[in-house]
Amino acid sequence: MFEYSGSLHMHSKYSDGSGTVEEIGSAAEESNLDFIILTDHNTLKAKEKGYEKWFGKTMLIVGYEVNDIKNKNHYLVFGLDKVVGTFEKLPDGDLGNRLSAVEYVSEIKKRGGIGFLAHPHEERKQLAGHPSYPWTAWESEDFTGIEIWNHMSEWAEGLNDSNKLQRFIHPLKSIIAPPEITLKKWDELNEKRKVVAIGGIDAHAHKHNIMGFEFEIFAYKVLFKSIRTHVLLDKEINKGSSESFESDKNQIIDALGKGRSFIVNSYYGNGKGFRFIAEYDGKNYTMGDEIKFDKSKNKKIILRTFLPSEAKIRLIHNGKCADELTGLDSIWDSDESGSYRIEVWKDSRGWIFSNHIRVS
Repeated sequence: MFEYSGSLHMHSKYSDGSGTVEEIGSAAEESNLDFIILTDHNTLKAKEKGYEKWFGKTMLIVGYEVNDIKNKNHYLVFGLDKVVGTFEKLPDGDLGNRLSAVEYVSEIKKRGGIGFLAHPHEERKQLAGHPSYPWTAWESEDFTGIEIWNHMSEWAEGLNDSNKLQRFIHPLKSIIAPPEITLKKWDELNEKRKVVAIGGIDAHAHKHNIMGFEFEIFAYKVLFKSIRTHVLLDKEINKGSSESFESDKNQIIDALGKGRSFIVNSYYGNGKGFRFIAEYDGKNYTMGDEIKFDKSKNKKIILRTFLPSEAKIRLIHNGKCADELTGLDSIWDSDESGSYRIEVWKDSRGWIFSNHIRVS
C-alpha cells in the first residue's frame, strides 16, 4: 500500500479564516504535505472558484463544515459537489428551513458523501468570543466517523490566565492527546458498528492582541506541523497530474471513509512507516478492515504493529489497554472478537493513534 500524509479541517477567507486559498495551498506545499482538505463553513466556494487542484506536489481537496441552526453539531463533509444542510432554494424560489443534524447527516450519506463529527466533546472555559460547539445528536447512526483529535479545541480547553501567553507563543507544545471522553465514545461506538477516526487542526489563522502585541496563534504553516491524518492507498498517486486528479482524490476520500488511516502528532516525530496489521486464516488485514472470525477453525488472529522510531505501544481492545510495551514493533495473538487499535506515546504525550481492526 502507498502512504500519504494530509492535514484536515481548515478555513479560508471564504468563511471565518484569515488566509486566502492560495496562501493555504502554498503553505501546505512548503510543509511537504501530500494533501490537505479545506472545510469552510457551509460553502464550497473554493471548489466553485477552481481551487481544488495541485499546489506543487500538494493536493488541495475542498470539503465543507456544516452545522445546525443553533450553530451546534458541526460536521465535516467530504466527497460532495453540493452543500447539504444549509438553507436551500425550494422550487418556488423561497429558502427552505435548515435541516437538523440527524437529517443532514442522513442526507449526506444518501448522496454518497462521507462525514465526521467535528470536535464532538468540545468545552471552553476561556475565550468568551469563541464558544464551544459540541456534538449533541448522538441518536444519528449515519455518520462515517469522528474527529477524535482537534488541535484548536485542545489548545483552547487547556487555556488559563497563568499559561495564556505561553500557549499563544507556542501553540504546538500544548497538544498532548485526544480527549479521553472522545476515545471512550469512539470505542463504544465500534462495539456496534464501524466508526472511523480522523485528526484535524481546525486552522483559522486567527489574530489576537496580547499585551499590546498581535499574535497569529494558528498560522496555517505552524499547524501543518501538528496533527496529521495518514492514509494508505492501493495505487500510487501521480503527484501534480491534473489528468488523474479526480481518481487520486477519490482514493484519498475512500481511504478516509474506510478508516484505512491513522492519526499522528507530527510535532513529536514523523509518523510515516507506522503500520497496524492482522493476519488470520491466510489473509492480511489493515486498519479499517473487519475480520470474520471462526473459532471452529482453531486458528488465532496475529496482530502486528511497526513504528518509525522507538516509543511506548499500547494495544487497545474494546476500549481497554490489553498490553503495553516499549519498542519499535510488537506482535500479539488473540482469539477474541471485538475492536483492536493502537496508541503510541512519547514521554506521556500521544503520538500515533490507529483506526480499529474489528473482529466479529
